[in-house]
Amino acid sequence: MGTHSSERQLIESIRKQVDCAAPTLVRGIGDDCAVFMHDSQSLSLMTVDTLIESVHFDLSWHPPDLLGRKAASVNISDIAAMGGKPRFVLLSLGLSGDQDDGWVDAFIRGFTAVLDEYGAKLIGGDTVKSPGRIMLSVTVYGEVDADKVLYRSGAKKDDSVWVSGFLGEAAAGLELCRNPRLRGGAEWQSLVSAHINPSPQIQLGGLLAASGLVSAMMDLSDGLATDLAHLCTASNVGAEIVSSRIPVSTQMARAATLLGYSPFDWALKGGEDYHLLFTAPGYADDSLSRLVKDTLGSDIFCVGRIVEEPGVRLIEEGGAVEIGYQGFDHFSR
Repeated sequence: MGTHSSERQLIESIRKQVDCAAPTLVRGIGDDCAVFMHDSQSLSLMTVDTLIESVHFDLSWHPPDLLGRKAASVNISDIAAMGGKPRFVLLSLGLSGDQDDGWVDAFIRGFTAVLDEYGAKLIGGDTVKSPGRIMLSVTVYGEVDADKVLYRSGAKKDDSVWVSGFLGEAAAGLELCRNPRLRGGAEWQSLVSAHINPSPQIQLGGLLAASGLVSAMMDLSDGLATDLAHLCTASNVGAEIVSSRIPVSTQMARAATLLGYSPFDWALKGGEDYHLLFTAPGYADDSLSRLVKDTLGSDIFCVGRIVEEPGVRLIEEGGAVEIGYQGFDHFSR
């Protein structure tokens, strides 16, 4: 039996084998959330993510309360990507047996603290003993106004491509955490926090969805190169990214230099930033920037444009380089 060469190939293989058509289903496999009818004015959103010890987190630098926060946040980020709000959450815990009551209590405190921040409730789940590593699986149910939901599939030629924050900081934080001498340093805490304690962009997602200006949106979990390729594939378009426009913080660039990495590799391929990636018509550039700045006090960054030719290309001084699907992939070899 053959093995799948990529996560994308595996998902596509599953999609071909299942019939998810249903009268109330609006969007099935292939977006940040499944979408189905709630009532005449709103849609229901559902998403699930799994975190596995030594793949998504390391107990050497993830204390239980912050691990709880991360488990909740990365799942709620999918709801933000659709412009929605989280409502109810299911949590499945596969614990190795080395976690005592204090560990579990701290994890749940961190987990529910994030839910409280966004108005969601933990309503059930499952607990099992794992024969080895900890496994966490979280299902989130959310809601969004039917006329405001955003999908990956709406990008059009000449749309601008936007990201909602500095890229590569979580990748920098991961490498700093792997270095015991550096991970406790005060100067690196913003980068370490980007990896350990990400923040879902619920307010921004709702604002962009309500603006009526955005054509497509998703969250940045696997890196700009891969996630933009996903968005372009869903929209049947391509994209050109200008290297000089990629938002990289001075702190991240310093960490890359110190540790011997390319800051642009982290920005393009690092993953786990959990910012929003979205597209909008070029005429809306100024309006979008002003709306986000005036409402939330934050900046968004235009990094390129949508083109007709398939693929994702990085535009540099020396020409164009194909970069699509070069981010994190669980099944890549």
